[in-house]
Amino acid sequence: MWKAQQQALTAAGHRVLAPDQRGFGRTPLGDDPPSLDLVADDVARLMDQNGIERAAIAGASMGGYVAMAFVRRHPSRVAALGLFAARAAADTLDQRAQREAFATAIIDPGRRAALIDATAPQLLGAVTRAGNPELVRRVRASAEACDPHALAWAQRAIAQRPDALEVLREVRVPAVVVAGEQDELVSFHEAANTAAALPGALLVVLAHCGHLAPIEAPEAVTASLCRLVDHAAVAR
Repeated sequence: MWKAQQQALTAAGHRVLAPDQRGFGRTPLGDDPPSLDLVADDVARLMDQNGIERAAIAGASMGGYVAMAFVRRHPSRVAALGLFAARAAADTLDQRAQREAFATAIIDPGRRAALIDATAPQLLGAVTRAGNPELVRRVRASAEACDPHALAWAQRAIAQRPDALEVLREVRVPAVVVAGEQDELVSFHEAANTAAALPGALLVVLAHCGHLAPIEAPEAVTASLCRLVDHAAVAR
């Protein structure tokens, strides 16, 4: 998902880690109950293993929620913060119920295919869906390849996350919040509230972009991250 940004930032001389989240890629899910705190601590452990004390932390969608958990648990290790398609507010009761319904359905072999057919297109903006069928195919194939139990675990972890607004108000590092104009899962209003909680954060709205900005608008996302890293260097 972050391949374009990883390549560009590496070419610019930055060290970049793109973690495999537990349950995805090559990282086992394990037996721990669903929790974003565990995933945030996984990131801290990966930094330790690579000799990195502080870093610019960026995440999209669930990665954004992990980034906010990381800020809460490891604030001194955050040199800059980039949040993409993630709301700072906790889920409402209805949103939690929807995530639980998804988690239940995705592990049911008889319902999984229909659920992916219904939900995968929502990850992309309307312009992307109409004009980039190859990216639509890639997103659907990625969803189909995921371990359904990892998807269920992830949705339950997101549902349990606390409100992060007070945590973000204490952030004193460069920050950017990026919103897709056509994001059907996180509204502009929610993204604006997240940016407003971060002192001095830059709010970037990407036209014709949905929920997955790193692959829908790779150049714009790369530019936002490059600016963020530059600001972190100046602040340091």
